[in-house]
Amino acid sequence: MRRWAGALALTALLAACATPRAPGPGDESLGGRLSVQVAAHAGQAPRSMSATFELRGNAERGELDLSSPLGQTVAKARWAPARAELLTGDGARSFPDLQSLAQEALGEALPLAALVEWLHARPWSGAPSVRSDSGFEQLGWLVNLERAAEGWIVATRSAAPPVTVRARIDDR
Repeated sequence: MRRWAGALALTALLAACATPRAPGPGDESLGGRLSVQVAAHAGQAPRSMSATFELRGNAERGELDLSSPLGQTVAKARWAPARAELLTGDGARSFPDLQSLAQEALGEALPLAALVEWLHARPWSGAPSVRSDSGFEQLGWLVNLERAAEGWIVATRSAAPPVTVRARIDDR
């Protein structure tokens, strides 16, 4: 469970020894609730996790704080070009990038840099995207924006193992 909770800090989401700069003017922040569900596959049981989150920055550099429903900080992630750091109750772990953080912490390759942009209801500039009736497709994920005006963003990957990320953005 601790591994899964820490992974969500990326979930969802997300500096070796150096701390990245604090988000500055033009950087965006948002918060809300985030849940990740990974379907059963290859003999592994399904997994799910939910947390409240505060995201500051962008796909290139930023910070993500995850808290339990009772308000206790579960994990923090910080990233900058060529580095990412995950802080949990077990200590700090460094990674060369957000993708490596996700792979190690979740055991799944989740596009965390893209997810940062998806939470802002827009495609990530680092890969091509295709518009769909409900939003857009990018990196093998369907990002549903039908209820984005109400603060809901849902990203699903149908490739094995299927993954669903749901976010409820506050104050939208």
